[in-house]
Amino acid sequence: MIVDAVLNPLQQDTLTEFFNIAMGRAAATLSRMVSEEVSLSVPQMRFVRRSEAADLIGATEDRVCSVMQTLRGHFAADAMLIFPETRSLEIVRVMIGDTLPLEDITEMEQEAMTEVGNIILNACIGTLSNLLDGDFTIGLPSFRVGSCSEILNGFRPALDELVLLLHINFSVERYAIQGYVVFLQDVAAFSSFVESIDRFLERAMNGAGAGM
Repeated sequence: MIVDAVLNPLQQDTLTEFFNIAMGRAAATLSRMVSEEVSLSVPQMRFVRRSEAADLIGATEDRVCSVMQTLRGHFAADAMLIFPETRSLEIVRVMIGDTLPLEDITEMEQEAMTEVGNIILNACIGTLSNLLDGDFTIGLPSFRVGSCSEILNGFRPALDELVLLLHINFSVERYAIQGYVVFLQDVAAFSSFVESIDRFLERAMNGAGAGM
């Protein structure tokens, strides 16, 4: 199921622009941290079931590293940043450089990944909160390693609800890393999410009309 089967064109364009802004903010923060230019692409969006998302991210048995934050308020979601485990060491090198021995870098992997996840997820959540004029509570980031299906289904294994899957390219001068941002929402939360987008569009149109 692709995104235009769930959102109308105006809603889709609005959401794309939201995440475009969010990725710009996250890239700027990461660039300052590593003193190198960091590029985060506009995410490619699609709505799929949890089981389909696991297949798209990697084979069922593939191990991934994930950072998750909960979002509660006008609508609820579990926001996750996911990278293949084989790429996580490269992210650590981006964060702390190549100066430490391999065994020391491995010990710092969780901390570095959590920090990257915190930056990217907070940029997404903060942008959505500001633009949709919502009041949200954001949980602390949690790090987890496991298979794709374990990561995506471990929290609510009995459900296979719709999720928003964002595929992003994470590029630094020396590295090119692909990752995913996933918003896990049940049907009721997603309905509230779409209503928030519609309220934003209504305010924007009323503001434009008032300025004419």
